[in-house]
Amino acid sequence: MVYDTIKLLRERADMSQAELARRLDISRSSVNAWEMGISVPSTQYVVELAQIFNVPTDTILGVSSSDLLDISDLTPEQQKIVSLLVRHFQSENGKK
Repeated sequence: MVYDTIKLLRERADMSQAELARRLDISRSSVNAWEMGISVPSTQYVVELAQIFNVPTDTILGVSSSDLLDISDLTPEQQKIVSLLVRHFQSENGKK
């Protein structure tokens, strides 16, 4: 969750809520609300948080780094072929 990630990154950086708020030019209560899950940062602040903590925005948002491919509009046979191809490439790369 976004609120857990912000708090974890802030604590890892040995930064107080007040210090983070100053760097973002917002109130400490706004940072606190993010960390409590009461509100979420806007896109602008997600980008700024990522820059401050030197992480991708996906990390702030809790998005998995693995790539996703939507094959739901393919036929069952086509989905099977895609699945087989992925497994083949993974086995060539030493993944199972």
